[in-house]
Amino acid sequence: MMKVAICDDEQAVINDVTACLRNYKKEVFEIRTFQSGESLVASTEVFDIIILDIDMGGMNGIETAKSIRDKDKKVKIIYLTSYTDYTIFAFAVHAFAYLMKPVNELELHKQFDEAIAYHFQLEESEIEFQTIQGIIRKKPSEILYFEYQNRFVSTVTTKDSFLLKKRITDISLEMEGYHFAIPHKSFVVNLYHVKGIRGNDIILSSDQTIPLSQKKAAQFRKQLNCYLSSVI
Repeated sequence: MMKVAICDDEQAVINDVTACLRNYKKEVFEIRTFQSGESLVASTEVFDIIILDIDMGGMNGIETAKSIRDKDKKVKIIYLTSYTDYTIFAFAVHAFAYLMKPVNELELHKQFDEAIAYHFQLEESEIEFQTIQGIIRKKPSEILYFEYQNRFVSTVTTKDSFLLKKRITDISLEMEGYHFAIPHKSFVVNLYHVKGIRGNDIILSSDQTIPLSQKKAAQFRKQLNCYLSSVI
């Protein structure tokens, strides 16, 4: 789940932007809100996207963005403002997009389409795993699923497999941002490789089958549908 921060000194604007994001059908976001640049900069949370008002009292959006860039070079910043003459300053802190107030929902959704596509292109960099066999690096798209077996987690990829000494719940949290989901208490599956669901079985691109428990079925189907709608 992607983490989004909304920072504006007007609560009405925060409410409007939050409503627009809740109406976005391609992704479910974890949203945090801030009413000052100071409070956003003081936060220890790491965000994927920040929607930031430029014209705020106290620390303005430009100053806030510069402070954020000192500690996070990757976060995508979408500026909100009523003044067109701030555009040049937005480029100075590498703004991803620039939107005028009042917020247009369709335009905001369009910018999020682009931000998410860009985000997951970057996420194809390799992930490092400390395995029983030593350090192994894999791209998320190469991993089919994780399975808990006898106090170890077996990581099955398109080419091989390796063992991790971790809890499956920890794996699910670590891989959540890469579009992995839990269909069963012992499995974490890459939604990219789900070819279909037949009864209580998930069919993967490798033609392997993974069990789908009744308890997890509704949530898993919802996550799969959200993922498929985001890539179609």
